[in-house]
Amino acid sequence: MTSSVTVRVPAKINLMLQVGPLLPDGYHHLATVFHAVSVFDEVTATVTDPEVGDDDISVTVEGPGAADVPLDDSNLAVRAAVLLSDYAGGREPVRLHIRKGIPVAGGMAGGSADAAGALLACDALWRARVGRPRLFEVAAELGADVPFALLGGTAVGSGRGDRLTPALARGDYHWVIALAGRGLATPDVYKELDRLRSGRVLPQPRVPVSMMQALRRGDPDSVGALLSNDLQPATLSLLPDLERTLAVGTEYGALGGVVSGSGPTVVFLARDPEHALDLSVALTASGAAAEVRRVRGPVPGARIVPSAHGEADS
Repeated sequence: MTSSVTVRVPAKINLMLQVGPLLPDGYHHLATVFHAVSVFDEVTATVTDPEVGDDDISVTVEGPGAADVPLDDSNLAVRAAVLLSDYAGGREPVRLHIRKGIPVAGGMAGGSADAAGALLACDALWRARVGRPRLFEVAAELGADVPFALLGGTAVGSGRGDRLTPALARGDYHWVIALAGRGLATPDVYKELDRLRSGRVLPQPRVPVSMMQALRRGDPDSVGALLSNDLQPATLSLLPDLERTLAVGTEYGALGGVVSGSGPTVVFLARDPEHALDLSVALTASGAAAEVRRVRGPVPGARIVPSAHGEADS
């Protein structure tokens, strides 16, 4: 009997993000291009003994930023497991363990990645056999970024970001991720965006044809020039020091730089691995970033990690 399943899930960046006006339900319509990159969280689901007094679903967290991740029912991975159990019609008690690699509150969808990891791990652990289409439906109920964490690669998101279409994209891209010394809450950034744009008539968001053409060609120069994010002015308003981070990356020849999602992480596109190394050194030496990582994309979405005994521990 399967007793433990581990799933590896990538972070995301937004190559472009347009945000529509505030809707009566408090949300915004989005148009975005998601891109999965090689920064990962791992989520392990393990069956627990109900007689030892554990909650039906509990969670522990380790890694950078672990102290800032909630361990109660507000944890998105816990919510994912509970929601999946409703679809599956029951569950065994399970402990979720999250190993963080994705920055917490960094605009790279770490919480959504954990939710996607919990969905896939618990589906395998419980032998729920919910099926891929239904798993995406469950993911969409949890948040706009969760379905993409399952899918990975490069994809166009619409609606609230949860309606996905895989993009026709070629090539590998080399990124430098500049981490800030603090996080930002996504609702705070959207609230600031609404304040900054108050009174303006806003167009419906759409993905520019030029971005899709650049991705089809596998043209990093054009992709870099087209990086954009409607949330960036709000993020910079809340954390002005990021202006310097963006300026240093530009000074050292990044093909493009942009705040990732709601921030405060800033991502830069490099020409190749050597250029990525030069950018990393410049950002570190200048003090423009608290931490720097070199990553590549696109990478696949959530995947079960094979153990020594196969896909899951037995």
